[in-house]
Amino acid sequence: MGGALVLGRGGIGSAFAQALATRGAVTVLSRQDGLDWEQPTRAEACLSQAAAAGPYDLIIDATGVLVWQGHKPEKKLAGIDPHAMAAHFAINAIGPALIFKHYEALLPEAGRSVVATLSARVGSIGDNQLGGWISYRAAKAALNQIVRTASVEIARRRPEAVVTALHPGTVATGLSAPFAGRRDVFTPEQSVAKLLNVIDQLQPANSGGFYAYDGSQIPW
Repeated sequence: MGGALVLGRGGIGSAFAQALATRGAVTVLSRQDGLDWEQPTRAEACLSQAAAAGPYDLIIDATGVLVWQGHKPEKKLAGIDPHAMAAHFAINAIGPALIFKHYEALLPEAGRSVVATLSARVGSIGDNQLGGWISYRAAKAALNQIVRTASVEIARRRPEAVVTALHPGTVATGLSAPFAGRRDVFTPEQSVAKLLNVIDQLQPANSGGFYAYDGSQIPW
């Protein structure tokens, strides 16, 4: 695999960068570089600069937020805060959409390439049996629709490209560890190893899908 672009320097993003460095060149961007989804003009300028160093055979979007400015996931509908919900959509859905907006400059014109964005199982509408976490769930569900829609358009120009949403499991990072409960928890390195195994096996026919760390498909 050729050059890779990793967006996000959190626990999972950093683990991706480290793992991919053993395969080839890796470019890593985060808020420190101007990739701030709450400032879309600045973020798009950052993506344009990254495109100048591309194209990339693999793009990993490891950005996202679960707790925003002290606002934890809502347990009930009464806990909805419109500002926090808007931030969830800006960071968890609209931001990644900007990656697809610039796909022409970021991806090679021919050959297999992959754009993988980290979604979450709680973004599945069909799998939602517990309720709660309204803002995060809704933003990730929107992200899943963006991924699906982007895969259709990108396939018209780049039929060998794979666009996918991935669920990394519950990972021991600052984002999800406080909400792990009794779930099995992966280290970032364990999660990334599993996700890379899934990515390596995805083919163009799988583009537009939503997959868990074990390769199983998650319902929309």
